[in-house]
Amino acid sequence: MTNFADSSERHKRMIPCYLRPRLAWLYHSFSSSLLSLLRTFIFQVNQFWIELGYFITLSSLGFLALKASKPRTARSFKPKYIDLFFTSVSASTVSSMSTVEMEVFSNTQLVFLTVLMFVGGEVFTSMLGLHLMRARIINRRTNNILNSEPNSQSLPQSDSNTDHIELRMITDHNFTEEKSNTKQEEEGNLKLKSIKILAYLVSCYLLVVHVTVSSLISIYLSLIPSAKRVLKTKGLKIETFSIFTTVSTFSNCGFIPTNENMVVLKKNSGLLLILIPQILMGNTLYPVCLRLSIWFMEKFTKRSEFRYMLKNSRKLGYGHLLSGKHCFYLANTALGFIVLQLAIFCVLHWNADAIGGLNAYQKLVGSLFQVVNSRHAGESVVDLSSISPAILVLFVVMMYLPPYTSYLPISEEDDIGPHKKEKNTIKKRNIWELLLFSQLTYLVIFVILICITERNHMKRDPLNFSVLNVVIEVISAYGNVGFSSGYSCKRQIHPDSQCKDAWYGFVGKWSDVGKFLLIVVMFFGRLKKFSTRGGKFWSLA
Repeated sequence: MTNFADSSERHKRMIPCYLRPRLAWLYHSFSSSLLSLLRTFIFQVNQFWIELGYFITLSSLGFLALKASKPRTARSFKPKYIDLFFTSVSASTVSSMSTVEMEVFSNTQLVFLTVLMFVGGEVFTSMLGLHLMRARIINRRTNNILNSEPNSQSLPQSDSNTDHIELRMITDHNFTEEKSNTKQEEEGNLKLKSIKILAYLVSCYLLVVHVTVSSLISIYLSLIPSAKRVLKTKGLKIETFSIFTTVSTFSNCGFIPTNENMVVLKKNSGLLLILIPQILMGNTLYPVCLRLSIWFMEKFTKRSEFRYMLKNSRKLGYGHLLSGKHCFYLANTALGFIVLQLAIFCVLHWNADAIGGLNAYQKLVGSLFQVVNSRHAGESVVDLSSISPAILVLFVVMMYLPPYTSYLPISEEDDIGPHKKEKNTIKKRNIWELLLFSQLTYLVIFVILICITERNHMKRDPLNFSVLNVVIEVISAYGNVGFSSGYSCKRQIHPDSQCKDAWYGFVGKWSDVGKFLLIVVMFFGRLKKFSTRGGKFWSLA
């Protein structure tokens, strides 16, 4: 303590007395400007730019962390910078597209990837959005109070009777105004409290699911010798595998610490059954689970905030909180897609080599796991290159569909209300909204650009670098799924003696420019909710 105090005094003596006030003023000005800039960015900048900055910052920090830590195979193989940045973007955007094998990364790097997947997941970022929404409402109220003018004004000096009559009229008007404002203020306060409680509820939802599932996976791996043997062979810790897989599955990222993803564990049906509900709870059925959680809390606590959430889901502005009818049809649609895919997959691949070596029960569970992952999770128990083209096309369609796609046979007024519909009609069109293309148009543009950058590969190796494989990779990156047809040396027309098959995505064989384009696609896919209205002003008639 003495040495520290002496050094502080020494530094003070080194600064001349006449400079100290100026330095203090500069420090105060800099901190005030920085705080003002931060408040402007949070409260006034469009939500799109905030989320884009969030994911770019997250990916950059992840890249620096992966670069600073040593990989497991540092002596034999060290990933290039573009591959590290690609992996960081893939983890933060929960896309699970890979250019290097997962077993390259050390335990420390797996921890970094776990953090990236957790803070980049849709449920976590939506929770941050709730806190930001609440902060914006409070800031808006504060500004309104500061900028409001006093209701009562000083009356001109005239005769006392006139002053009394005017004062009474102003008082009556203010009383009526205050009565209506009080009701609006009470509803506003209830909405603000509901947003706060909803944010805490989402936090508890995240915590309970992750703790429960990671514990179940740890118990399963400890009790089942075959699964435990796989991890021991791979040099993976049970705790690391459990937490990594839990975070990746819930965020629908699709990364697994093994090179083969879940192929090496396809016979462990119990583990697959633990993961299947978590995939749905973190993505397609999250609104259903959230509404059930709110309903349960309302019945248990009888609080008015939960009742307000159930009856005013649209007013809260939380896109994942849907109405009861919408949740019902969403659940039916999601389960219908699963049943349809499962039926087609089993018919075409029940006796195929893709799921060979499994008994009937393991085939059924493995097929169910595969089709559930086709929407957005991206984990796999089969090699996609061995799947028939018909199934691949079906998977492409499922990857393209937004997570909350539903068959909704209810009128627009029933779900969003006539007031909301009128508001949307009256709303002025933004210039960017008029210029935006549809999402499908952008995907076509990316496919064309990638075909141009990889044209030399497509000439020399047309079986691997086929347009279908490029489309699968682009749609998978856009849907943040992670499915990939991979690369096989056996499909080369001109065999290369130095070619070695590796367990990473097809994009791993692309040029650096092609990888960068897919990075852009992953960002575009993660923020696709902001471009849903694009292309609506194009007429094909």
